[in-house]
Amino acid sequence: MVELDPPTERECQQCGRRDVWDPDATGWRIESGARAGNAYCIHEWDINGTYRPIRE
Repeated sequence: MVELDPPTERECQQCGRRDVWDPDATGWRIESGARAGNAYCIHEWDINGTYRPIRE
């Protein structure tokens, strides 16, 4: 059986903003106590090609 394993947190590699997944809102939110980051940053998230979203 194959199961999806989506990310639950992410961090911008440029401005340091940290977000966590909010399942109730079905969206990302800025982590409590974390910097909001740069409003003009395009956010280069740390989720890349090494991340495997499928569990077997």
